[in-house]
Amino acid sequence: MRTALTIAGSDSGGGAGIQADIKTMISNGVYAMSAVTALTAQNTIGVTGIMEVTPRFLAEQLDSIFTDIYPNAVKIGMVSSSELIHVIADKLERYNAKNIVIDPVMSATSGAKLIDDDVIGVMKERLFPLATVLTPNIPETEALTGIRIQTEEDMCLGASKIGEAYHCAVLCKGGHQLTDANDLLYWKGVCQWFCGSRIDTNNTHGTGCTLSSAIASNLAKGYPLDISVKKAKAYVTGALEAGLELGKGCGPMNHGFDIVSGYTL
Repeated sequence: MRTALTIAGSDSGGGAGIQADIKTMISNGVYAMSAVTALTAQNTIGVTGIMEVTPRFLAEQLDSIFTDIYPNAVKIGMVSSSELIHVIADKLERYNAKNIVIDPVMSATSGAKLIDDDVIGVMKERLFPLATVLTPNIPETEALTGIRIQTEEDMCLGASKIGEAYHCAVLCKGGHQLTDANDLLYWKGVCQWFCGSRIDTNNTHGTGCTLSSAIASNLAKGYPLDISVKKAKAYVTGALEAGLELGKGCGPMNHGFDIVSGYTL
C-alpha cells in the first residue's frame, strides 16, 4: 500500500489540519501518517488556544516515521515558527523525501495575515525549494510576488513567478474572489486551468488542507501532477457537494462521502 505523511497542526474540531489530512488520505486510498506541529483548541467557530510542539519532539516524530514506514508523498500545512521549519527542512533533506506538497498557509482567504514576516522568510528559504508543488491562495500568491491579482492573466503571471523562483510547480487557488472555483496550475513552463463550479455551502472548513492532502495522496500512488490535481479537485468537489450540517459556524466537509463499506449516515 502506498503511504503519505502530513506535517501540520491538529484541529480538535476535526474539519481541518491533521484530522482532515488523515481522513482525506484514507479516502484517497493511501496509508496516512502524521507529524504534529501544534495542538489547537478549535471548532467551527474559531481557535481559542494553540500549543506548539518543541523542535526536538517534532524531529523525533519525523525520525520515527522516515526510519520505519517511508512516505511516498509528504504534505506540509501550517507551521508557525522558524525553528520548526528548520527541523522539517533538515529532515526532508536528510531522508530525501519525494512528492512534497506545501500548502503555504500565510494568510486567510480574506487576506488576513496568519504568520510573521520573518517566519515567511525562513519558509521561502528552506521549505519552498524542496516542494514538488506549492498551493497558495490568491492573497498568498500576492504576498509572495508583490503582484496584485485581479485577472486570470495575473494568476498565471503570479504562479509562474513563484514557480521560477523556487523551481517547483504552483497551484494558484482561485476561489470565489476571482474565478469562482477555477484553479491555475503552473507546471513545466505551462499554465493549465482546472475549472469547477462554485458550490452553495457554508461548510467549507478545511478545504485547502483537504485539497493539498488529496494531491499528495495521488502523487503517492504514482499519478503525474496534473492528474493528481484533477483527481484531488474532483474529491474536494464531492466532499463539498455531499455536505454536512455540523457545528455553529463554518462547518466541515464530508470527507467520507465516497466510503461505502460500513458507512451509514
